[in-house]
Amino acid sequence: MKANGFDVVTGAFSYTGKYITRRLLSMGKKVRTITGRPASESLFGDQVATHQFSFDNPGQLIQSLEGARVLYNTYWVRFARGKVTFDKAVENSKVLIRAAEAAGVHRIVHISITNASEDSPFPYFKGKALVEKALINSKLSYAIVRPTVIFGTEGILINNIAWLLRRFPIFAIPSSGNYRLQPVFVEDLAEIAVSAGHREDSIVMDAVGPEVFTYEELVTLIARNINSRAKMVHVRPWLALLLARLIGRLVGDTVITKDEIDGLMSNLLISEGSPTGHTRLSDWLEQNGNSVGAKYFSDLRRHYC
Repeated sequence: MKANGFDVVTGAFSYTGKYITRRLLSMGKKVRTITGRPASESLFGDQVATHQFSFDNPGQLIQSLEGARVLYNTYWVRFARGKVTFDKAVENSKVLIRAAEAAGVHRIVHISITNASEDSPFPYFKGKALVEKALINSKLSYAIVRPTVIFGTEGILINNIAWLLRRFPIFAIPSSGNYRLQPVFVEDLAEIAVSAGHREDSIVMDAVGPEVFTYEELVTLIARNINSRAKMVHVRPWLALLLARLIGRLVGDTVITKDEIDGLMSNLLISEGSPTGHTRLSDWLEQNGNSVGAKYFSDLRRHYC
């Protein structure tokens, strides 16, 4: 790998991008970000040079990447909203890959999702697979890192489950609650991604933690660690979605989508391979029980405001 240059992280001021950036900086790396956020929101001061996303201006995007050794790509959308669609996210990702090729970037570390598949009925998983395919068919060295549910201080799913358990007497579990998840710690994901960036071989690997829970076990674990007395009630998925939409109006957010509920129930957030992360969610919750769920984290505010 080239000895000079810098690394680029898309979305260095967002969730996973922030932790990847912190790890790179701690190693003495020079870092640049391409982001949709203004430079004024930088968490890193002048340590990270800021360039704006310019998918409609490939020439400008190429300039943002020239001289880079590794591109850590966290760009994606959680759900469609207005002109922001999964098809558009796939198109934008392909523009980014072509720009990286033209700029002479040595390697891309792409953050995908476990069990991505072009045949998936869920646009999120299908879209991720289409981006993976574009990267695999490119001229670039690559590492495709596939996380499951990511937990950490700003993690949306785990935190907002805790927030609901703190504030409501009843917690609705869609269907049986027996579908499984294998959460991965955000700092473990960053470590896996950065380590993959220093390899030369093209690889596809899952980023998964050491513990597997059913959804009901997960909710029970969170409730125990925050001392919640909320009663868990099994409901039909459509009713869980309706309740989530009502709460969404209260907090001004999309709490969960139908595709997310269906995807969760399809056991897509686990891996058939060995754990690649080492931090146990149960240990993290025990250490952070006083703070997790103390406030609601809005995905809309994080990405659209």
